[in-house]
Amino acid sequence: MALRARALYDFRSENPGEISLREHEVLSLCSEQDIEGWLEGVNSRGDRGLFPASYVQVIRAPEPSLAGDSGPSAPARYANVPPGGFEPLPAPPPDTFQPLLQPQQAPPPSTFQPPGAGFPYGGGALQPSPQQLYGGYQASQGSDDDWDDEWDDSSTVADEPGALGSGAYPDLDGSSSAGVGAAGRYRLSTRSDLSLGSRSGSAPPQHHPSGAKSSATVSRNLNRFSTFVKSGGEAFVLGEASGFVKDGDKLCVVLGPYGPEWQENPYPFQCTIDDPTKQTKFKGMKSYISYKLVPTHTQVPVHRRYKHFDWLYARLAEKFPVISVPHLPEKQATGRFEEDFISKRRKGLIWWMNHMASHPVLAQCDVFQHFLTCPSSTDEKAWKQGKRKAEKDEMVGANFFLTLSTPPAAALDLQEVESKIDGFKCFTKKMDDSALQLNHTANEFARKQVTGFKKEYQKVGQSFRGLSQAFELDQQAFSVGLNQAIAFTGDAYDAIGELFAEQPRQDLDPVMDLLALYQGHLANFPDIIHVQKGALTKVKESRRHVEEGKMEVQKADGIQDRCNTISFATLAEIHHFHQIRVRDFKSQMQHFLQQQIIFFQKVTQKLEEALHKYDSV
Repeated sequence: MALRARALYDFRSENPGEISLREHEVLSLCSEQDIEGWLEGVNSRGDRGLFPASYVQVIRAPEPSLAGDSGPSAPARYANVPPGGFEPLPAPPPDTFQPLLQPQQAPPPSTFQPPGAGFPYGGGALQPSPQQLYGGYQASQGSDDDWDDEWDDSSTVADEPGALGSGAYPDLDGSSSAGVGAAGRYRLSTRSDLSLGSRSGSAPPQHHPSGAKSSATVSRNLNRFSTFVKSGGEAFVLGEASGFVKDGDKLCVVLGPYGPEWQENPYPFQCTIDDPTKQTKFKGMKSYISYKLVPTHTQVPVHRRYKHFDWLYARLAEKFPVISVPHLPEKQATGRFEEDFISKRRKGLIWWMNHMASHPVLAQCDVFQHFLTCPSSTDEKAWKQGKRKAEKDEMVGANFFLTLSTPPAAALDLQEVESKIDGFKCFTKKMDDSALQLNHTANEFARKQVTGFKKEYQKVGQSFRGLSQAFELDQQAFSVGLNQAIAFTGDAYDAIGELFAEQPRQDLDPVMDLLALYQGHLANFPDIIHVQKGALTKVKESRRHVEEGKMEVQKADGIQDRCNTISFATLAEIHHFHQIRVRDFKSQMQHFLQQQIIFFQKVTQKLEEALHKYDSV
């Protein structure tokens, strides 16, 4: 029998290849397999094309064997899906059609949730899969960074005794869909317009007559792969996030003297990275570099490879869409075991670790603490369990924003916020241009010092020695002292040339390392700003609907409150960026000038020694 589906909502096509749907309309499906949230089929008017998979329900023959699965022994996996499954939709009244929704509007509010609504990403129309959401960053798989046995275990956290599966809470039964779950775990939801308390069944969407309040909804972005959508920001702002938040997962934003900022880490620490050591496995067939990490709050050393840092970065970048996770030092295909490359990578990792430990949120993150404290070489089971748990973290996407705790009774002026964000956007653009220019200038100057200056000073020294050798042909006893002094001057210029060649390691290289780290931060902020701008756009759209009498004020206020949450987090991250920027550049400029003074003091010393040689002539 041909596959069929019933339209749950109206859908108006706006792009080539799409077809429009009417609520209750029966369609023929070309395939039950959706493609990035879209299905292909033929509507009742004979038009063939694509439509959102979440706007239809596949018509299946009832299976009696599933009738008894809704009891207490089989709780629903997702909080918003009724244990007994979805009720079949009632047949549409004859010759009755509801007016089409506005283009690209989300389904009207109701207690019915399309398949996938319980996923951490909100499961709304056209929501990408988790792989699409976070497929932008792929951990390195090449050369010495291949995953080995300690990472490729097929077990998951759910397989471990007492571990929680993805989306499953054994302490909850089918009736406890709200409130406190386990100890310290609270159910939070942004579905202000959805009935979360009822799990006995679902009702069909209730359409309001045209022109009545609440008939309009804020539209979704057409680009389902934009950062605003992939981060879960859109689903959160539109009230589609629902999940359980533990006390330890809450991220607090407080009001400081300069505005919103992250709550300080009550237990600050640092971490050293030393002893890069070449190690082998598979009887010497594979080699890699291992670094020793010693956190100050545990004083217990752990050893990590670059691929471990790479994995950690991927997890953090996935979890925190409004936090600038510092970039790791760049990879290199060849020369990975050369001393200069190992030293440069270690310095980059030290800068990276310094920024991680300095961030009030990242420093306390479970996956980062697991990375710093779990000795994978001695407790392989604990390492794997923590790794799998991090990879199955449900507080990502739209649910991440549920973990944000903002100052109570604090309201933000959206115009002021928009002005600050625009100002910061201009600042980052200017800083990025300046950093590129300084990096290019410093790199060029260092190259000249290592090659050009050294060569020129040595040419000067060789010329002085040539003069000395010519004077030695004089054979006069009273000219010996002069000949030796001129020869010593030539040697002094040779030594100064060597000082120039070695100096960039002391002053310019650290500056360029810092610039590289901050260029990574600056590359992160356009996406962070895009999430905040997307939320602000939804607020403006909801206000317009309220002015037109198409949306209730309460619903628009909910959108604005959730936008405020994102704005608080964005401003807190901007404040932290400026704090560490001032700290880092102050320290680095002091170090640069101190090294310059030491360098010229050495040059002066060489010249003074040569000068004193002429005193006895």
